[in-house]
Amino acid sequence: MPKGYWIARVDVRDPERYKDYVAAAKPAFEKYGANFLARGGAFTPLEGPARGRNVVIEFPSLQHAVDCYNSPEYQIAAKIRQQVADAEMVVVEGV
Repeated sequence: MPKGYWIARVDVRDPERYKDYVAAAKPAFEKYGANFLARGGAFTPLEGPARGRNVVIEFPSLQHAVDCYNSPEYQIAAKIRQQVADAEMVVVEGV
């Protein structure tokens, strides 16, 4: 079964409150088997507009990735993130 991946590009407007998002999201990530492959860190823009933070999270399956996002646990965190950051997020299936 192919793995699932969250790919998120984020501009954080309030770094202090973003920490609240990270803490609130942790239970959902643990519940659905999230494995962070990239979280922030250095990057090199190649094409198109860049955002300040790039995140890649691996899940055991595409369904785990979608279920994590839609879970009540993550939706609490998402509301915090949406108040303090601008983001583009997609879920993709691995090969």
